[in-house]
Amino acid sequence: MVHVFLDDFRRCPVGFVYARSAEECLLLLEHEEVDILSLDHDLGIHQTNGTQLVKQMVLRGLYPREIYLHTSSFSGRKAMYELLYQNKPEHVILHDGPMPQSVIQRIREASDAGSQ
Repeated sequence: MVHVFLDDFRRCPVGFVYARSAEECLLLLEHEEVDILSLDHDLGIHQTNGTQLVKQMVLRGLYPREIYLHTSSFSGRKAMYELLYQNKPEHVILHDGPMPQSVIQRIREASDAGSQ
């Protein structure tokens, strides 16, 4: 099981697979079992944005176990949250905001322990 961090600018936390585009994120969701997915909205000029990605996730039924929205775009976060909330399976945990430091730390520690 992998953790995925979608962003075109921010540094990827230790223990996460870095998806720099919506297309990379969709490929990971299609081919990997994703535990935590953390989403940005604005992914660069002329690039698929987070809302468009979420529409594809819903259309294809691609859901991780848990979703965080770390975008700084208020309207983007709202649009992604509403789409996910209305369509996600009951078992998917959805957070309306970024990962708390405790989650990032837990994954970093698990990653460090696994690499020894």
